[in-house]
Amino acid sequence: MKQFFKFFFASALGTFFALGLLSFLYIFLILALLFVSSDTKKNTDSPILKINISGIIAERESYDPLSMAFFNFGIKKQGLNDILAAIKKAKDDDKVKGIYLSTGFVHAGIATMAEIRDALTDFKESGKFVVAYGEIISQKSYYAISVADKIVLNPLGMLDFKGLGSAQQYHKGIFEKMGIEMQTFKVGTYKSYIEPYTSDKMSNYDKEQKSVYLTTLWKEMLSGISESREISYDSLNRYADEYLLFSAPENLIEYGFIDSLAYKTDFENSLKEMAGIKKDNELKFLKTSDLLVDNSLANIANKAGKIAILYAEGSIVSNAEEDMYSDPVITANTYVKTLKKLQGDSSVKAVVFRVNSGGGSAYASDQIWHGIRELSKIKPVVASFGSYAASGGYYIACGANKIVSSPTTLTGSIGIFGLFPSGEKLANKIGASYDGIGTNKNTLFGEQVLSIPFWGAGILPARPLSKGEHAMLQAYVERGYDAFLSRCAEGRGMSKEALDSIGQGRVWTGVQAVNIGLADTLGGIETALEMAANLADLEVYSIDEYPKIKAPFEKFFEELFKYAKINSLEFILGKDGYETRKLLNVLSNYDYRQAIIGE
Repeated sequence: MKQFFKFFFASALGTFFALGLLSFLYIFLILALLFVSSDTKKNTDSPILKINISGIIAERESYDPLSMAFFNFGIKKQGLNDILAAIKKAKDDDKVKGIYLSTGFVHAGIATMAEIRDALTDFKESGKFVVAYGEIISQKSYYAISVADKIVLNPLGMLDFKGLGSAQQYHKGIFEKMGIEMQTFKVGTYKSYIEPYTSDKMSNYDKEQKSVYLTTLWKEMLSGISESREISYDSLNRYADEYLLFSAPENLIEYGFIDSLAYKTDFENSLKEMAGIKKDNELKFLKTSDLLVDNSLANIANKAGKIAILYAEGSIVSNAEEDMYSDPVITANTYVKTLKKLQGDSSVKAVVFRVNSGGGSAYASDQIWHGIRELSKIKPVVASFGSYAASGGYYIACGANKIVSSPTTLTGSIGIFGLFPSGEKLANKIGASYDGIGTNKNTLFGEQVLSIPFWGAGILPARPLSKGEHAMLQAYVERGYDAFLSRCAEGRGMSKEALDSIGQGRVWTGVQAVNIGLADTLGGIETALEMAANLADLEVYSIDEYPKIKAPFEKFFEELFKYAKINSLEFILGKDGYETRKLLNVLSNYDYRQAIIGE
């Protein structure tokens, strides 16, 4: 109880302190926003759209405005939705003469690159040019830009081209030396997520599934590059064996990967002639934001109906403070409310549920699945798969009326697992012992937790599970798998037995998913929009995106409040106390049943 009040009053004091700090910093907020807005004036005069195929490309743009405004750093994620919308708009804009792709290493899934590639291919039908320039071009970037009319590399540049692989660290030996045993519960022969905790190498089942889907993805990439660059499939594989990253740039011209070598300034000056710009005039480029009215997909006003795009990207959790997670999360409580809102909004005639997730909590996944199923009874719901829609990511989408998958989406992985560590050996090593009493047989389940004095809160169970406890958890996991199968069988119109035969935690590509009935057709988000419009009998429509992106002012204020709150709590609780608070928050939302794709 004392600990509860400590955290309670610390949170209250932290909030009070944060509000005071915010008042003091309010003037800086205004000045920073003025600075940011002055740097984001739209350029509408240039005839060339410049797109960066590098860095992090997520489903939607996001960044930390506090870091970028005050400290001049911060990771900004480009939005795939903005890139696709800008390309589409540039195709129909007579003032835009072409697209310049500035390329480098990119952090995004192959399916994301495929959608950009398809959009560029569609853009070229307008007769306008697409050119690309890079200094160090990654394999994924090259897959997207290989459709360009011309690819130019820096004279000292490099191209990463080596094929696809999958490798990871296995932790079993580390845990053994520490005296920790990982007890596992799973349903799914191919469910490989737990293997690094229980083994020192990849299982034959995991090798089998990964070999199949990596080969399928690589064939998809090579087929596209071969068609665009007119390099034979066999030659591309031979060049990949050479590992082109360390090959001389002149060889890349000979092999057909690039067209010429040039320094960036010389290359950009050559664009003037292509775009009809006088030699002495200054060269400026359009950014994707310059072509977008509201940074969303082509919002068309005054139309007969509206299609909502609901984005779900990241790990699936139940209900936790989102600042406790460094990566994006799909919070079940938030999404259930949004789905209820979309269900009651008469202006929304159909919904595209855009999923890019490798899964998470099975419980949270089930809550979102229920919301999708209920919505699909009222209005059409079309699921659109990004790079991942696997395990919990597939679970939340299987209640949609139709499913559209990218050919390179990693999907399926229908399976459930649980992990429960035991620190008994570690406890024995350091001399910890336990004693207790309870009223019933399982009263002390999870109560004996190893805690090292002066090191903070205990998080490690200090004894292994009994046979009875192990059986209870295994039965709990099996019920979760049965529920997962039932949801998928209902959504896909298949028997549970048929689903089980393609389930068992196995990962499939989008092409395979269509062949075995886990998806209806291949395509990207544009395909899903067209399908949703047809199901809702809409010839014209506007688009609205959810969850709503906060305005810059609101986002800045929110980040500033969070920063002040964290620092004040760390001051009051101490660094260890704050980390304990974070840990307790995460643990309070932990689900013993996890539906996550293996790495």
